[in-house]
Amino acid sequence: MCRLLGYLGKTIELDKLLYKPEHSLVVQSYQPREMREAILNADGFGVGWYHQQKETLPYIYKNILPIWSDINLPQISRYVESGCVLSYVRSATPGLSVDLSNCQPFSSDRLLFIHNGFIHKFRTTLYRPIRSSLNDYTYQLIQGTTDSEHIFALIINELQTSAIDNLETALANALSKLTQLAKSSKVYFLANVIISNGKQLVASRYSNRPPSPTLYYLQNDLTYPEGLIIASEPLFDGNWKSCPEKSIISVGEDLEVHISPVS
Repeated sequence: MCRLLGYLGKTIELDKLLYKPEHSLVVQSYQPREMREAILNADGFGVGWYHQQKETLPYIYKNILPIWSDINLPQISRYVESGCVLSYVRSATPGLSVDLSNCQPFSSDRLLFIHNGFIHKFRTTLYRPIRSSLNDYTYQLIQGTTDSEHIFALIINELQTSAIDNLETALANALSKLTQLAKSSKVYFLANVIISNGKQLVASRYSNRPPSPTLYYLQNDLTYPEGLIIASEPLFDGNWKSCPEKSIISVGEDLEVHISPVS
């Protein structure tokens, strides 16, 4: 299990998301409040962001150290500014190695992806079925061994093979495919994800065996005007709204929130 954070809106410095809130992602790494499957997120972290004036690929900084131990991130986060940011702190699923190839965010072209959850006994259950469902292009994109990266691959595969041009549908179809595979193998999974192309955030709060992990969103807070945050846990006291279970939450440049059920 991990802690997730996505931001879209007015350009801000990274440290205003990662460090300054009273229950920031750094604090959540060693003192999470709503994480049921672990007590720490000490197995690495990552942050990805987009340059708002240039149509470049996203930038990524990651480390296998706990986020509180990285001496470079405080300096980087005071310098880097962005209007679209994804970040996470990791609690590695037992049996999945702690190395950079397994560290999120995962990326493909302009897409960034982070995941909180797991597939139960992934290596002996859905590892091969997921891979067998992928086209050659998507199969070759997988660099690590995590269930998270394989869920990302399912989304990319939908974009590649189903003539789908929007992230909401691709994510919904990928979750449906994962649910079918899990039913056949009689396995359960948790799939809270956030995916972005730099201009929107699309997230899910989903599992095939409730309850799903927590996920919240916050719009136009006084501290973050013209911005929206999606997070595993509230970063500070405010008008945070809980995302419904089995739902997809999408936010575009107008910062309007759209929620749709996942059947």
